[in-house]
Amino acid sequence: MTFQAEKALVSEHYAALAKAGAADVAATLAKRTSDDWLWRGVHPFHEQTGAADVAATFWTPFLTAMSRVQRRQDIFIAGHNGLDAAHGTWVISMGHLMALFDKPFLGIPPTRKIAMLRYAEFNRVADGKIVETAFFCDLIHLMHQAGLNPLPPQTGAHLVQPGPATHDGLLFGDSDPAEGAKTLDLIERMIRDIGRNSNTGEGSTPYDATPQDELSRCWHDDMLWWGPDGIGATYTIDRYIEQHQRPFRTHLSNRTFNGHVCRLGEGNFGGFFGWPNLTMTPVGGYMGLPAGPPADMRVVDMYRRDGDKLAENWIFIDMLHFLNMQGLDVLGRMAALAVR
Repeated sequence: MTFQAEKALVSEHYAALAKAGAADVAATLAKRTSDDWLWRGVHPFHEQTGAADVAATFWTPFLTAMSRVQRRQDIFIAGHNGLDAAHGTWVISMGHLMALFDKPFLGIPPTRKIAMLRYAEFNRVADGKIVETAFFCDLIHLMHQAGLNPLPPQTGAHLVQPGPATHDGLLFGDSDPAEGAKTLDLIERMIRDIGRNSNTGEGSTPYDATPQDELSRCWHDDMLWWGPDGIGATYTIDRYIEQHQRPFRTHLSNRTFNGHVCRLGEGNFGGFFGWPNLTMTPVGGYMGLPAGPPADMRVVDMYRRDGDKLAENWIFIDMLHFLNMQGLDVLGRMAALAVR
C-alpha cells in the first residue's frame, strides 16, 4: 500500500503553516485537522484538543517570537502503525524549524540571530484529516542557543544536529514495503535487547551480555546517537556506552517500560514515540542532578538502518517534563531570575 494521500495532506499542512502568521494560524491549522484533533506537545504545552487550543498554546506564541520561519526537514516517512495497523496511518517529519529569534519565547530571551528548533512530529491521518499529533521539540537546545545553560555540563556534545549522513530521508514517493518491514523488525529486535539487558522492555528474560555485545547485535560500531540537549550527541558504540548508556543505567533505577503509541518503518528509516515511554527513579548523578522521585520520560526515537544494522538514531526527550516531575521547574526558575 502507498501512503501518497496521507503524505500529500501533511505536506499541504506544512506549506500552509509556512505562510501563516500569529493572527491567522488557528484558521490555518483548522483546515486540515479534525474538530477533536488530539495534539501532544512537550512541557509546558502538554495535551491540547482542536486547532484553537493548539494555536493558542504553541503556534501563536512561537510565530510571535520567531520571524521568517522555515521548516528544514531531514526525515519524512509514512506507514501503518506497527503496533495497531488497523487503527493508524501516520506521517512522521523530523528536522528543524529555523527562524530569526526576535522576541521572547517561553521566557527565553531573543537573540535576533538564527535559531534552530529541533523537532519530530508524528501525525495520524484518517478520513482526509489529521486527527492526532505528537510534536516533540528540544527547548533546552533552544535555551542553549540563547546563551542559557540551565543544567550542569552534559556528557555528550552540544550540536545543531544534522540529518542522515546519506541525505536520503525525505521519502515523498513510494518505497518498497519489504525495506520498511526490515527496518521495523530491526528496531523491534533492538527494543527487545534493551529489555533483556536492562530489566525493562517487553517481558524478555535477561541474558548475560556485555553492553558492547548487546549493542553490536543491532548497531554498527560507528553508530551516531544524536541525543537531546542535557545529554548530548555521541559517536561509536564505546562512546555511546560511556557518554549515555552507562550513566542512564547507573543513575536511574526502577525503570518501567510503559509502551509506545506508534512504531513504523519506511525504507531505511523508522521511529516511535511513547506518552510516556518510561518511568524511572533518579538515584543521584544523572545529568549531574541529585536523587529525586519517580519521573516519566516521553521520548521519540528516529532511526536510519544501513544494511542489517542501525547506523543513526535521533532522540527527543521531554526533558522539561522529566525535570518538572522531580521538582525542578526550569522555565519557572528562568523567569524568576529574569525579574531580579
